Amino acid sequence: VQLQASGGGLVQPGGSLRLSCAVSGTVFSINTMGWYRQAPGKGRVLVAIIYSGGGTNYLESVKGRFTISRDNANNTAYLQMNSLKPEDTAVYYCNADGVERQLSDYAPFKLVGQGTLVTVSS
Repeated sequence: VQLQASGGGLVQPGGSLRLSCAVSGTVFSINTMGWYRQAPGKGRVLVAIIYSGGGTNYLESVKGRFTISRDNANNTAYLQMNSLKPEDTAVYYCNADGVERQLSDYAPFKLVGQGTLVTVSS
């Protein structure tokens, strides 16, 4: 299985961006999908996560501004980021965990994307 992240870029304060994260390959099921972010000089923190049943959790500082969703049919998650602030500037890492089919068995997987830079600046 592979994970492909897209989106990100430069946006002015108050603007919006959408990140996408797609899992491909011999996927049997996906448990959670989400994004972490790492700002310059800081540690990596969980921004948003969505569970297989649709439940979500958010970093307190993004609640009401960011929305995570998933398209189970296409094994894809989205992070809609609105009202962006300069402090949202970071590299965003998509992640997913689940189960993949192998030749005659199943095995768990845990993937982290390559990182997408989001810059909020005027």
